[in-house]
Amino acid sequence: MQLHHWVNTLGQDLKSRYGETVRKLTIHGNFTCPNRDGTLGRGGCTFCNVASFADETIAVQSIAEQLAIKAEQLKAKSTKYLAYFQAYTSTYGEVLELDRLYREAMAYRNIVGLCVGTRPDCVSDAVLALLAGYRAQGFEIWLELGLQTSNDKTLKRINRGHGWAEYETVCLKARALGIKVCTHLIVGLPGESLLDYQQTIDRVVTLGVDGLKLHPLHIVTGSTMAKAYAAGKLAALTLEEYVAAAVMMIQRTPAHVVFHRVSATARKPTLIAPDWCEERWKGIIAVAQGLAESGPQGSQTNSGYLYPSNFR
Repeated sequence: MQLHHWVNTLGQDLKSRYGETVRKLTIHGNFTCPNRDGTLGRGGCTFCNVASFADETIAVQSIAEQLAIKAEQLKAKSTKYLAYFQAYTSTYGEVLELDRLYREAMAYRNIVGLCVGTRPDCVSDAVLALLAGYRAQGFEIWLELGLQTSNDKTLKRINRGHGWAEYETVCLKARALGIKVCTHLIVGLPGESLLDYQQTIDRVVTLGVDGLKLHPLHIVTGSTMAKAYAAGKLAALTLEEYVAAAVMMIQRTPAHVVFHRVSATARKPTLIAPDWCEERWKGIIAVAQGLAESGPQGSQTNSGYLYPSNFR
């Protein structure tokens, strides 16, 4: 089942503009996070163990070495790439050092752009000017902001260290400079309901956004949530719950917004729960099926999807 029949995917968007498949090459800039190093707090967000999303063993390699390895793995599938700084907070550093790392990535052969994953409270005006400068040189630039939810109470509960206000400020600044913003959202955060997901997607879309990433909540080793799960204080998100929420959020998103992801995976033993998140295609296929049954991206202001009766 082809997701792009119902969703404006990044893959199809890039292919339509570049005339061929463009893939992301995930690299590690050896960054840390102000919510882990003591600047804002220690221990990070309660869901966090970045090893579930990125391989930290590659951090000892240079940017060029990492890109060469990743490009070799994908050489039969693509000849153009986006360099993606994913792990931790990839704008958290001195601007001159950030410029050095970013330029090293963009200098690698067949790199057409840069994706920078970060927090809304770690994007200074100087960083935005840096990214805007690369855009002016013709590079595809995506600022990927980890918002997770627009609910300030939830953000405080998960020890996020920022609120909606910080996201709103940097999002508006970035888009005013022509920098594309991709917002990351998590379904399944403790205490959140379908109404919270609806309010979050509506607020993000109303403010303005160019891309979205949807993630099911992963309970991973080393996280505070792992302890809550072991104690029976936190339930794992079911596939049915996730599909219901994701379908609703996609259908409430205008068709021009590009989805970089509609689900996510993690590997055991890092992943504790839910088990279905270990299978790469399971969540994607289920979301595509839900959209096929009830309508594509942008089709509804109030989703017609039939939610499970026990949906939280």
